[in-house]
Amino acid sequence: MNNENGRSLASVVAELKDELKEFVRTRVSLMASEMHDKIGAVKMNLPMLIVGAVLLGTAWLLFTAALVAAIYVAFVGNAFAWAFALVIVAGAYFIFGGIAALFAYRGLTDMGILPKRTIKVLEADRAWLNREARSEV
Repeated sequence: MNNENGRSLASVVAELKDELKEFVRTRVSLMASEMHDKIGAVKMNLPMLIVGAVLLGTAWLLFTAALVAAIYVAFVGNAFAWAFALVIVAGAYFIFGGIAALFAYRGLTDMGILPKRTIKVLEADRAWLNREARSEV
């Protein structure tokens, strides 16, 4: 069965199949490349992040001990001076930690983990396919 340009339906379907395979291969390659770049950046910076976290954690513990001791001095003479100091510091950490966690959560959800370039290309492809389908019908 030939159509107007002399090509059989089987050849058109075979060509379409080959083009679809190439299309999918290209998009998967684009997404893999983008994810590889992101993972590479994380791997390169991870050791320094760990060292920084350990040092900051140590400094934080020392600062907390000094803060509790300073607040204890304000309540010296009271049987619950240490408890008051610990509760005050813990409450302040809870408030500021909650605020920091909220900002971090919002920052991560804004950035997202999805490959944005790939999604943008796929959306453009979908729009192109829709335009082509409408023009052919």
